[in-house]
Amino acid sequence: MIGIGARISHPKYGEGAIFGESGAAWRIFFQEHGEKELAKTYESYEVMEPAPESVGGIDLEDVISAVENVFDQYMESPGPVELGDKWEGGTMELKPGEEGLKSKEIPIETFFHKIVMLRDRLRVLEQNINSNSKLSDEDKVNLQQYITRCYGSLTTFNVLFDRKEDWFVGEKKG
Repeated sequence: MIGIGARISHPKYGEGAIFGESGAAWRIFFQEHGEKELAKTYESYEVMEPAPESVGGIDLEDVISAVENVFDQYMESPGPVELGDKWEGGTMELKPGEEGLKSKEIPIETFFHKIVMLRDRLRVLEQNINSNSKLSDEDKVNLQQYITRCYGSLTTFNVLFDRKEDWFVGEKKG
């Protein structure tokens, strides 16, 4: 279902998230191209993730405000995340431990894209937690600790990134 909260793919702008509407147009944020208003009647949107059924107790204006804050953060970022040169064109081979089962090869670019999407979703979750007026400060801190631990678990994949500033950073020791 297309609507606010849906993730779509557009033939020209790539992947985007619908975060609002303006009359006959959807307000969509594309990582590579920023915010665009595109006609609701356009038929070439590919729905990658449908719009949620309901926002469940959170005011829609709060969600839109939180998402817009995240978009502002991304707009200030230095640019797209790049795969380290040594990995370009490479593949990952997953070999099962059980004999007789077939190995699977995955292009590293595909795997890298999934890791970057996961990181971006964690950032959106983090921003939504921080801007949620219904959570207590204690709840926000507890949820933040889980997100930090997730980042820590993902540090193994830092070897894929070209720039150190794109790395995952978990909880600091000491």
